[in-house]
Amino acid sequence: MADRIYLDWNATTPLRPEARQAMLAAMDLLGNPSSVHAEGRKARRLMEEAREVIARGLGTVARRVVLTSGGTEANVLALSPGLKAPAGPAERLLVSATEHASVLAGGRFAPSAVQTIPVDSSGVVDLCGLDTLLAGGPPALVSVMSANNETGVLQPISEVAEIVRRGGGLLHVDAIQAFGKIHLDINGIGADLVTLSGHKIGGPKGVGALVLGAGVDDVIPLLRGGGQERGRRAGTENVIGIAGFGAAAGAALAALETEHLRVSALRNRLEAGLRQTENVTVFSAQAARLPNTTLFTAPGLKAETAVIGFDLEGIAVSSGSACSSGKVQPSHVLEAMGVSPSAAQGAVRLSLGWSTTDAEVDRCLQAWRKLSLTLLKGRDETALERF
Repeated sequence: MADRIYLDWNATTPLRPEARQAMLAAMDLLGNPSSVHAEGRKARRLMEEAREVIARGLGTVARRVVLTSGGTEANVLALSPGLKAPAGPAERLLVSATEHASVLAGGRFAPSAVQTIPVDSSGVVDLCGLDTLLAGGPPALVSVMSANNETGVLQPISEVAEIVRRGGGLLHVDAIQAFGKIHLDINGIGADLVTLSGHKIGGPKGVGALVLGAGVDDVIPLLRGGGQERGRRAGTENVIGIAGFGAAAGAALAALETEHLRVSALRNRLEAGLRQTENVTVFSAQAARLPNTTLFTAPGLKAETAVIGFDLEGIAVSSGSACSSGKVQPSHVLEAMGVSPSAAQGAVRLSLGWSTTDAEVDRCLQAWRKLSLTLLKGRDETALERF
């Protein structure tokens, strides 16, 4: 049997060799990073070196990086009422309609204090709608992701930041899908808070970060009871995971420009091949997108059946966000874009990465041609029995 092909990089990525090596080295360290003896200082040094790499990747300094257990914790830590905005403490939260579930949940804001910013048919945030919402109430924290995890759409963050600043608010950017794939500078894009996750760039699962912009002096801790992370998050830090996160960030950032070009070319080739099947739609194709992400459908396609079909062909793909996989419900991203339920139920996501090859794209297209002949012709739940 041929080796399996992994095309679900937006869900999680393989562990980079650099991250594995860094984590193995960290496993040999004995000390608690809060201890002042030599063993503790070695652990602290390793952790701070990783923090510095992550900070440089966003054009900031290490003291502004708060290390967390992952992207969801970082998002919830950021979404706190009472953060000091230019117009006063944030009393409400404005979130784009296509945000990750951990942002749509509102963090620590009461549900009544959360409002939704609409998006257009490509999933790009409605800037006029944002402006109107900001003008219609007390100071706000605004959360708009840099890149969507399902469609790959890139939001006009600098323009969003300008509107937020004019409205006296603060801007949180979930950059979990974008970091390591496109150039980001926290001050250049005008963000006040940025969240990251290690396992989206080749680091381990279970580690992330909240990065504070120049306009934010501090955050309100979720976890209290210790002085770790400059008092912003209590609890002994995950030194092994942090070491892997830092190493993965360094490797991803070093190869960012060359990989952007290479993976973009692979994605374009993949999409050209998909479009050879009649009536295939690539969502958000006219918008700026991540170089690695394709979300597509075809009339009569059912995503659950297609994902199983690809899996039987030895190819791992997704029907959307990994955080909602296995749940029979329409994509809230496509719903916000105005996509019909029948089209949304057939959406399949292919996401590429640093080890994806031309040969793997060819095998994916070959599998799709085989699947499409059955799934789009038969259009029934027993289609997979024919393989």
